[in-house]
Amino acid sequence: MADAPDGLPPLLLDLALEAARRAAELLREGRPDDLAVAATKSSPIDVVTEMDIAAEKLITGFLRERRPDDGFLGEEGAATPGTSGVRWVIDPLDGTVNYLYALPTWAVSIAAEYRGETVAGVVAVPMRGETFHAVLGGGAYCGERRLRCRPPAPMDESLVATGFNYVQAVRAQQARVAERLIPRVRDIRRSGSAAVDLCDVAAGRLDGYYERGLHPWDLAAGDLIAREAGALTGGRPGRAPSYELTLAASPSLFGPLQGLLDELGAWHD
Repeated sequence: MADAPDGLPPLLLDLALEAARRAAELLREGRPDDLAVAATKSSPIDVVTEMDIAAEKLITGFLRERRPDDGFLGEEGAATPGTSGVRWVIDPLDGTVNYLYALPTWAVSIAAEYRGETVAGVVAVPMRGETFHAVLGGGAYCGERRLRCRPPAPMDESLVATGFNYVQAVRAQQARVAERLIPRVRDIRRSGSAAVDLCDVAAGRLDGYYERGLHPWDLAAGDLIAREAGALTGGRPGRAPSYELTLAASPSLFGPLQGLLDELGAWHD
């Protein structure tokens, strides 16, 4: 892949930071007490609220005004190819069910790709007062604090997070995988936001994270942030993170966890 022109990734990062800040403020301050489900996605419990839609419109409008030739891929429908080589990959509200129930673990995730490679990423977690960000090759940060993933630990002393799909048949298989995994690790966590889990790996709050069923907007920014903090990321052995399987972990855990998840069938329903 062609390297991004000098100065482009930091410029894209600055725009992503401001777009995420504005969307986070809208979502935090504008959440109505009677927030309702606007539609469903993959199943009746995979919801989209009016605020998801409003936040994506705010983000895409802000970015299009400043970079009209860029492409977009957004969870709530933004999909244009663009002509500049830059594409924005946007999840305006990762953790929608948490948000619907007024739980604090939700995020705004914005990544910028140049010719298919993610070069900048931002994950804002408003209810924590945290904004994670990274530029390809420039390290990962939470605010001004440089992030590093956790030091080496054996698998049975590792804290691992995961998520569950909204389709019931898929969740049943994921539960079977978790049932077989949990005796092999310290414990399992489930936050309800893939973007937050990836950033928590970057921040050293988790040793690892895996999930089946993620879309590009769920993982693009968080994957870059985790990698820039020293974590390894991937899917099944030899593959990139994908809908089939996404995994992020400290380097010592990554290989053993990846092999175990492959053995347990975490990559299929």
